[in-house]
Amino acid sequence: MNIVLTGSIGNIGKPLTKELVDKGHFVTVISSNESRREIIEAMGAKAAIGSMFDPDFLTETFTGADIVYLMETMEAAGDLFDKNVDFIGKISEIGHHYKTAVERSGVKKIIHLSSIGAHTDQGTGIIVFHHHVEQILKRLPNDVAIKFIRPVGIYFNMFSFINTIKNKGAIISNWGGDQKEPWVSPSDIAADVVDEIEKPFDGRIVRYVASDVVSPNEIAKALGDAIGKPDLQWKVISDEELLKSWLDIGFNEQVAKGFVETQASQGSGVVYEDYYLNQPVLGKVKLTDFAREFAIAYQNDEV
Repeated sequence: MNIVLTGSIGNIGKPLTKELVDKGHFVTVISSNESRREIIEAMGAKAAIGSMFDPDFLTETFTGADIVYLMETMEAAGDLFDKNVDFIGKISEIGHHYKTAVERSGVKKIIHLSSIGAHTDQGTGIIVFHHHVEQILKRLPNDVAIKFIRPVGIYFNMFSFINTIKNKGAIISNWGGDQKEPWVSPSDIAADVVDEIEKPFDGRIVRYVASDVVSPNEIAKALGDAIGKPDLQWKVISDEELLKSWLDIGFNEQVAKGFVETQASQGSGVVYEDYYLNQPVLGKVKLTDFAREFAIAYQNDEV
């Protein structure tokens, strides 16, 4: 099949591109970065360099595709430290450009990489933009089949713990404890996307993706053991303390407040309400597998 992927070749896009190419599909990867062209082509895919904010470019790239894979990231909207960016608004704008390009190009099969929490626009913080984009895409004509893939918290978000572990000797957040919650590996997300690409498309469906179910304290134990700090603790601070720490380092206010609310919704379980009604079969990559990857990044001082 002729498949177009947005999202370049990041944590999810890279394994997704590789698996689709290996299966013999003709893959076009959209990236805004010209320097990615050589890497994309070396993987056996075609590179399309352009902007998510250019509907004409998107339309041209989507035209002739059997399936288009859509995703949006905060990085596509701007720098997290740019205080003038409306991230939620900018990502909704990308969603509108996607809708326009799909309509103009005539594509009839869409996979949208959304997120846990996209079932609601209440209480989920910054990730509410995934809900907005889902709603935009749902306004496409009924003959456009859409598969919404909703991963839970992704392991690579834990790389943000490296700074606080090194500087403060602990993982610090506004939620924690022994309540288990789902996490997912990028490779398991890619595998589920490939699975859905190769299944029939009919109407609109939602599929959650998760790899393991663990508590914050279990995460601290696994990561601590992997980096040689078996006594590593996950410490809980107030929303106000966490917000101040992020504003003090210069985070965009919408981003800082949004992340605080998102993490609070993990602790309260609000973000998981629909997930628990539609739990998936867990993927292959467990926390202990990721902990080895985390240890390499920690030792190499990658943040």
